Amino acid sequence: MRVQFTTILKFIISAALIAWVFSRVKLAEVGAQLASANPWLFAAALILYLAAIAVNAAKWRILLVAQGVRIPFAALLEFQFVGFFFNNFLPNVGGDVMRGYTLARYTDRTAAAAVSVIVDRIVGFIAYMSTAVIAALVAVNVAGHRDLRAVEGVALVALGGLAAGFGVLLSRRLRSLIGRVFAWRPLAPLAPRWEHVSEAFNAYRFRYGALAQAFGVALLGILCTTFVNWSLSQAMGGLMPLPVIFLFNPLIALVLMIPISIGGIGVSQTAYPFFFGLGGVPAGHALAVSLLMQLVIILGSLPGGFFWLRGRRPTARPAGG
Repeated sequence: MRVQFTTILKFIISAALIAWVFSRVKLAEVGAQLASANPWLFAAALILYLAAIAVNAAKWRILLVAQGVRIPFAALLEFQFVGFFFNNFLPNVGGDVMRGYTLARYTDRTAAAAVSVIVDRIVGFIAYMSTAVIAALVAVNVAGHRDLRAVEGVALVALGGLAAGFGVLLSRRLRSLIGRVFAWRPLAPLAPRWEHVSEAFNAYRFRYGALAQAFGVALLGILCTTFVNWSLSQAMGGLMPLPVIFLFNPLIALVLMIPISIGGIGVSQTAYPFFFGLGGVPAGHALAVSLLMQLVIILGSLPGGFFWLRGRRPTARPAGG
């Protein structure tokens, strides 16, 4: 009953946000932009989005190899698609749960699977916020956009928080302090699980090369998603400058992690006009881009539904699994 209530509430929030943002733009103009969208540029955006999914799978594989878990890239790509598919119906963290579930079912190493997904997400967000910080520093201190100084501060704080949190997870001493919480009787049954997860984090403590490599691959994925947005904007007149996308794309990705809607619907359509409006992009154009982006996400994730329904479990076990 509680799950049903939460789902209904998220539907209501998505609908309310959509209604609110639609009330603040001229829908006729938004509709005209969507109707005039260049199909070839839309197709290019979809291809770039699929490329971004493949790049993210490659990043995930690097982190798994660092744990001694070797899985064929094709299998990881399937798991990645499954995660993206479930992101359409669940908060983004729900897609991560499905990625971890399919990987754990494949390897029978639940802790390693869970930690790899967590580290994959953290490395990705550190790369995102690093991009945002660089873009903000350039915008404020080179291009002279003093009105974006608050955005610069948010990006710096977010990057610092992510880096500090990751440092805590990699520190054996700090993880042991966290482990003391499980001495509390109500949490005691979870202590063995925490010990397995904590042990799995040890695999990354001194794997600086693997983490740096994953960070570099994450930057490539960000480049792909940035050009997805740019292509969609170009398809409708190109009112969204590339530097502005580099600045706000990471912040929007961070906002979409807030689990208050279904598949980010409503949150995305609200975030695009707000953030890109700070960069001078018309609200109607930003909303139109967000709607096309939503369509790209849905279409690009459809293979994940096929892989999930097929339910294939390879018979060969990966080395280290």
